[in-house]
Amino acid sequence: MGDPVGEAGVEPVAEPVAEPVAGPVGVPRRPESRTGVAALSPRYQVGAALALAVVAVAVCVHVGMVFLHVAPSNTVSKAHGEAIDDWIYPEFEQNWKLFAPNPLQQNIAVQVRAQIRTEDGGSRTTGWYDLSAQDGRAIDGNPLPSHTQQNELRRAWDFFTATHDNGNRPVGLRGALSETYLRRIVVLRLERGGAAGDGGVVERVQVRSQSTNVTPPKWSTEKVSTSPVYRKLSWWTVPNGEPEGGTR
Repeated sequence: MGDPVGEAGVEPVAEPVAEPVAGPVGVPRRPESRTGVAALSPRYQVGAALALAVVAVAVCVHVGMVFLHVAPSNTVSKAHGEAIDDWIYPEFEQNWKLFAPNPLQQNIAVQVRAQIRTEDGGSRTTGWYDLSAQDGRAIDGNPLPSHTQQNELRRAWDFFTATHDNGNRPVGLRGALSETYLRRIVVLRLERGGAAGDGGVVERVQVRSQSTNVTPPKWSTEKVSTSPVYRKLSWWTVPNGEPEGGTR
């Protein structure tokens, strides 16, 4: 027997089977959402790429400078020693005071006093301001202390002691720079603290350090003196405009 045929001799055609559709019928698919940089317009994507490139270059330069600073003397560090020092000092100086063989075992406080020219033309000398104690109070209990509170004064004093002998005489070309750096910090601190008073002007400042040995633990038999030792510097004249942030 032949294949069955429909009416009028026409062979029936099978209806196509519809494929299943994900989701509710008639609801178009949402375009895939983009996040991050991909969600930005092309113009902002270019800006973000340039910003990342600048940051990457800065990080590479900084890491390279620090590496050359701590690495043994070599051809590159000898040829570009001045540029490396200008980049590193004083904020990024590397030292080993936290580690053996000579870990720091003293608490060092930086203090300052000032000679003030009063509004009526007279003169007076302030007491000693403990700037390190002020930083300590600002850091204590603060979950996010600033870099200035933690390091500015401490690094300035380390910079000074590294470039001066025990008689406070500068050693090398960076001695004068360290004095200027330390002087400007203490003068600005005095100005912000209102040490000069109404109408007064800071004419001279004197800086000193107070070093106190860390008390040994109870189980130790080591005996150390807990009496503070002072290192007092000479009086420094304050240039005009420096209390207001001048650059002289």
